[in-house]
Amino acid sequence: MPRVMPPNNRGRWLRLHDRQMKVVLIDDHALFREGLETLLRRRGVEVTSCSNGNEGVEATMSIQPDVVMVDLRMPEVTGIQTLKQLRELNKEIPVLILTTSDDTADLKECMRHDASGYLMKDMDPDDLVLALRKVIQGEMVVAPELAGKLAMIIKNRDEDLEEEDKSIFSSLSPREMEILSHLTEGQSNKVIARHLGISDGTVKLHVKSILKKLGLHSRVEAAVLAANERLFANKR
Repeated sequence: MPRVMPPNNRGRWLRLHDRQMKVVLIDDHALFREGLETLLRRRGVEVTSCSNGNEGVEATMSIQPDVVMVDLRMPEVTGIQTLKQLRELNKEIPVLILTTSDDTADLKECMRHDASGYLMKDMDPDDLVLALRKVIQGEMVVAPELAGKLAMIIKNRDEDLEEEDKSIFSSLSPREMEILSHLTEGQSNKVIARHLGISDGTVKLHVKSILKKLGLHSRVEAAVLAANERLFANKR
């Protein structure tokens, strides 16, 4: 979150640290764009403003700024489309969404395409400059009023990823799952065969099938993956 500096220290901090900051501002509203450019320049920030996504992407590639600020609602090339273009060309450059939308779907979509931050247009200009500095340093910044929504998005995403990771085991047959459980105990094919009353060759074929379905190269990888997912945590 943008750090709020004490009033007496904030101006001095900005003058000392942000004099050379280079920013590309992409927004189709001329009044807002020119007003923000003026406010940022007064705070020692070098600004190149662009009225559309294509112009902004071209300027970004030419100038190589420290950070790009993108409006979300733009005609022809939207903020999301601009973000995607920038990410295709440069995965490292910080891209900050500056918008009036507090919609969860917009926030989620921007995070999905690796936005470096999501801030509201009505924020204090000094706080915006502080947020820009944080983004340049590799931190993610989000409007305080959206922190709860972001937390929920991250929670749901982690749960989806966890479910997706576990679903890969659904391709295994009951016998393969049984053999995988023995692999997690470090048992050899011969020991597994003895436990299950089948031949070593049959176990070897099952192990080969398990590795193929899971996209792995060794029985050790399969055992580690299953152990990490705690598939057999309740086994005797």
